[in-house]
Amino acid sequence: MLIQVNYADDRYDYVKDFMLEPLIKSGSITKFKRKTGWVLIGIDPIRKTRPDQGYGGSERRKPAANSLYASM
Repeated sequence: MLIQVNYADDRYDYVKDFMLEPLIKSGSITKFKRKTGWVLIGIDPIRKTRPDQGYGGSERRKPAANSLYASM
């Protein structure tokens, strides 16, 4: 999917959707276009960045030793 962006030097371009988050983080773009209109970086709400880490919750899976096949 292509998303229209406006760079800090006032150039407009279309980028692939996976490129949007790195462009926002680097400060390269000032706004991007959604179906509802332009989103101004730093002013309008945008989705929160996803953590680069794995799952942070408690482990709830049982160890393999307790599996159905281990009791046979």
